[in-house]
This record gives sequence, C-alpha cells and structure tokens, in this order.
Amino acid sequence: MSLFEGLANGWIAAQKPYQPGRPLEEVARELGLESIDGIVKLASNENNLGPSPKAMAAMREAIPRMHLYPDGGSFYLREGIAKHFGVGADMVMLGCGSNEHLVLLAHAFMDQGDDLVCSEKSFVVYQLVAALYRCNCIQAPMRGMTHDLDAMLAAITPRTKLVIVANPNNPTGTLVDQAAVDSFVERLPEGVVAVFDEAYMELIEPEIQVDTVKHVKAGKKPVVTLRTFSKAYGLAGLRVGYALAQPDAIDLLNRVRQPFNVTAMAQAAALAALEDEEYLVASRKMLREGRAQLMAGMRELGLEPVEAVANFILFPFEKAAELAGELTKRKVIVRPMMGFGLPGYVRVSVGQAAENARFLEALEEAMGGIA
Repeated sequence: MSLFEGLANGWIAAQKPYQPGRPLEEVARELGLESIDGIVKLASNENNLGPSPKAMAAMREAIPRMHLYPDGGSFYLREGIAKHFGVGADMVMLGCGSNEHLVLLAHAFMDQGDDLVCSEKSFVVYQLVAALYRCNCIQAPMRGMTHDLDAMLAAITPRTKLVIVANPNNPTGTLVDQAAVDSFVERLPEGVVAVFDEAYMELIEPEIQVDTVKHVKAGKKPVVTLRTFSKAYGLAGLRVGYALAQPDAIDLLNRVRQPFNVTAMAQAAALAALEDEEYLVASRKMLREGRAQLMAGMRELGLEPVEAVANFILFPFEKAAELAGELTKRKVIVRPMMGFGLPGYVRVSVGQAAENARFLEALEEAMGGIA
C-alpha cells in the first residue's frame, strides 16, 4: 500500500500529468549510447538554430551574479517588452514560459464548476489546467485542422470564464487569420476572458502574423495575449514567457504569482534576445525552407501532412507509436500524438536542412519496416 494512498485530494489523484517530448539523454540511455552525439531531436518544437547569440552573450555576462535573487518584478525585461509592443510596463507580466500564465489565469478567474472553452486538437495543457481547478473543459469542434471560432463562441456557456485560442495551433500548425480573430473578439460575450496563446507567432512570416495586442491596447474586451521566448528566440531551456493585458488584469495575475518566478539568467537572456532581429530573420528563413523540404519529402513517401505555418508539421500515420519507435532506433526523435487525443498522428519539428534530411531518410526506412 502506498504511504500517501488516500491522502491526496481526489481530483489531483485523478490527474494525468503532461507528457513532454523525450529528452536526448533518455534516448541515448535507451539506445546504449555514451553521448547524445548523432541524435536528431525533432519532437518538441524547439528552435534548432540554438539560442540567440545576443542572449548567449548576456547569459555569460550574468554568470557572476547568480548568487543573487533575481529582480522579482523583472523591471528591465518588462520595460523592454513594453517598448517592443508600444504598451505600458504595467500591461506586461513575466512568467515561467506561457504555461505558468495559463495556470495563473485559471487561478485568478475560475471557480470550481466554471467552464473553460478551447478547440479540440489543441494544446492539451488547457484540459489539464481546467481539471486542476475542478472546472470543465469544453472542446469546440474544429473545421478540419483549423480553429472554428464561430464554434468556439457557440460553445460558451453562462459559466464560461476563459476561452483560449492557440494561434498558430499546437499540434496542427494551422493559423486563424486577422479578420477571423477580430470578428471573434468583437462578438465575445460579457464576462468571458479571451486568451490568445501565441507561442509560435514570431516564427511565422510577418505579413501573415495576427495582431491581438491591438485588442489588448483598446481595452474594450477582456483580452490577454501570451507569448514566449522558448520558440522564436531559442530559449526553451530558460522557461520565460509573458502576458500582455490591461493593467487591472496584470494586477490580478500578480496577486497569484509566486515571487522570483523568472530567473535572473532568463531575464538577462530574454532582454538581449528581444533585440536580436537578425536571429529572428534567420529562424524564419530556416523554417520556411525546412517546412518546404519536409512537406515535399513526406509527400514523396505517400504521406499527407497538414499544411502548417509554424515550426512543426502534423501528419497522419495509423501506427504512430510504432513509427516513432522505429525512428528512435534510427536516432531520430519525433512525437506521437496519443497524448493530444490524436492517436493516428505524428508531429515532427522543423530542423536545419541536414536534420530534416536525416528524418526523411529514417522515415523511409522505418515505413518500409512496418507491416
């Protein structure tokens, strides 16, 4: 009998924790390798260019001060983000990636029995957050692999407090455009907070990026925009993200935020990365060319990948788990999507050209070995 059996809160004991992508070290151990050299990781939507060079320089400079607690209010980083978006610093809050903000939003706005609305085939953490606060997660049907914002509005109930739109969406990689988002915000019922989870927005081409910050600035509807430095700026290992919202919303979130939630190293790196436009341009170029390389290669193998705009591609494969296992044997890590409610799909991140070529070569071999 477990020492803690029966002691935990019932709804916590029933929670299924988020399953992250497999780290390189775990795969190396499984394959009996002494190092991670030669393993290609395309499982977690990371930026395979590595961190922003300006961020790396800032981290090296910050090392001698790591014995000190960080600035609890992230003053300089908040000021930098505020300047970048043309908002007041009191409209910015920093957190441990975007995920912490999702938890804080539920903590601040939702009571037991309330409803959270999102799309099916969207980021699984939304369901986990709702369950954590003993709330209901209503998943609106998609139109194919893209959010149906009309269906999301129709799914809102009198007890709905949050409606979350992941744009671009993980794991489908699709985007809802500016006109659809504007119409959605205009029709948002009173008493509902619209959260736009935009972890991948900076990675897509500027001409198709969607501006939700204008709705934050307007202050006509309760809108929160979430961004992160994990993807576009290559700082996933530092876990730093931010929320943009009206000052009263930021004040509420700060009341439930833990102190010192963003490390000093993360603050220094993110502030430097924010000014590294050259790195962003290089990242977009790598992804634009890499998506084309992967899409063409998969289609040549008879697969039908979902048209994507971000740094990952979803494709159907009936024996997804088996395919992922065969690829792992060939030192290529991808993500089967059972945990996202898509058992017949695999997601592959876009890497550098040589990594993409390795994946396509391994994919052809793995498919050939699966009956």
